[in-house]
Amino acid sequence: MLLLGACAGWSLITAAAHDGRPEGMLLAVLAVAAGYATGRVSGALLPVAAPCAGAVVGLALAAALPGLSPGPWYAAPPGHAGATAALLTLTAGAACCAAWATAVPALRLGLGALACATVPAGVALGSAAGCVAGAAVLLCSLAAGSARGRGPWLTGPALAAGVVAATIWALAAGALPDGLAGALEGRFSAHRVQQWRDALRLAGRNSGLGVGPGRFSELSRITPRTPLSDGRPHSAPLQQAAEQGVIGVFLLVAVFCWVLYALWRTPRPTPVALTAGAALTALAALASVSNALSFTTVTAGAGLLAGWATARPWAGDTLAPGR
Repeated sequence: MLLLGACAGWSLITAAAHDGRPEGMLLAVLAVAAGYATGRVSGALLPVAAPCAGAVVGLALAAALPGLSPGPWYAAPPGHAGATAALLTLTAGAACCAAWATAVPALRLGLGALACATVPAGVALGSAAGCVAGAAVLLCSLAAGSARGRGPWLTGPALAAGVVAATIWALAAGALPDGLAGALEGRFSAHRVQQWRDALRLAGRNSGLGVGPGRFSELSRITPRTPLSDGRPHSAPLQQAAEQGVIGVFLLVAVFCWVLYALWRTPRPTPVALTAGAALTALAALASVSNALSFTTVTAGAGLLAGWATARPWAGDTLAPGR
């Protein structure tokens, strides 16, 4: 809660310094806090039913997009693919957590089938990223069943998410070899890469306080020339760097690291903790290359999953943390 409070406070400070609009950041912080609190309470009372219901709702919400986009319903909403992939990832994580939490074989099989449904759902919805991320969560969850310690299993995915963020940052800075840079640029639209470079340019000019929350669209050279742009650079680390400076990036990373630490210490079974860690790490990687965290449903869902995986069931586990 201290870290989330610091995120909210810093957004207000940077907004006051540059006449920014902190409402988006404050809403995201509120969604994460509300989701986490709800997940802790519902996970304590209903450790299987709560994440199971969340997985069903998440799959339904992913199918309901682009209706959940912040744009007008009659317009082609820009950039909702990141939210679809994120919801499918969280759905797979919630279903796998529920499956590991139950001791009933038939129910575990049904929840496993629900988790597997996210992969064909990604194909049907045209979300290749959601399909791949959902499959990765499933594989990590299966491997978690034989895990002994939590530390290495949580550190590995965290480093992978860091590599993704660092690679996007290096691509925006032009620091990658030509061959690798060309291959990566071919995977994303030219406009997306230009947005990343624009965000890094703004971050370099205002590394302390940034340009202010919500001001990227005003100062960007690329956004005004794009009719359906949502005014975001489609990368959470680069957006934080551009709008809230180095401290904003530090707070974003600190929140992610604290979640992993909470999963390492949770009394829930190790497969539940590691599955949630894999899903949230996949979400972090998606947030580095999309605007997934700009959707309240995604930030609230991430808080819910973290809450379910760290809740203490009233009549639940006796496993020691880290076992």
